[in-house]
Amino acid sequence: MNAAQKKDDTAPAAPPAFRTAVDALRVARLRPEIEIDPTRPPQRLAPFAYALEAAVVEPGPDSDDAEALADGRLVLLHDPGGHEAWHGTFRLVTLVRAELEPEMAADPLLPDVCWSWLTGALRARGLSYGEPSGTVTRASSHYFGGIGDRPAASQIEIRASWTPREGRGGVPDTAAHLAAWCELLCQLAGLPPAPAGPQGGDGGAVVTLPQRRGPQTH
Repeated sequence: MNAAQKKDDTAPAAPPAFRTAVDALRVARLRPEIEIDPTRPPQRLAPFAYALEAAVVEPGPDSDDAEALADGRLVLLHDPGGHEAWHGTFRLVTLVRAELEPEMAADPLLPDVCWSWLTGALRARGLSYGEPSGTVTRASSHYFGGIGDRPAASQIEIRASWTPREGRGGVPDTAAHLAAWCELLCQLAGLPPAPAGPQGGDGGAVVTLPQRRGPQTH
């Protein structure tokens, strides 16, 4: 059983469309490098919300040495009455981040490439979506004084949201959107793309970041 299938605090009064969308997230089959769990969703962004947190994990010599190469959070929002800014009744919101080697963080094309990974992962699965928005942020840390022996660290962070188009019964294909989001995480982690599935996508054309430093614990 995928960790996302664990029970959560979804209210029993949630409308059928939202319950169906959440159920699809729980049973989605994901890449084995992904560790995913439900987490507490935000309370004020929409009448109904469900959240997942995930990490791309590189196994160590034993189970306690596993290293997170990238991590993130995905939130499904639902407003049955519709939302003017969303142009729909569902919205997906995400934050993903990964540590980079400083020379990679200095690449001027990096923000554009990272944003294209998200939109490209959605298109590769034939997913229709609207109203995309987001930011790609690079941050560098240099250490001095008593911690001056630490190497400089750089991080890439993507914040994004988009409206998944609704299908039968007013329910979007949330499982496919989750798979696309996990592919973004894996690309940030520097993993090779997954083999192209029946819904297409030329995995060989994807460029990944050659980094292997997991996010720092905050």
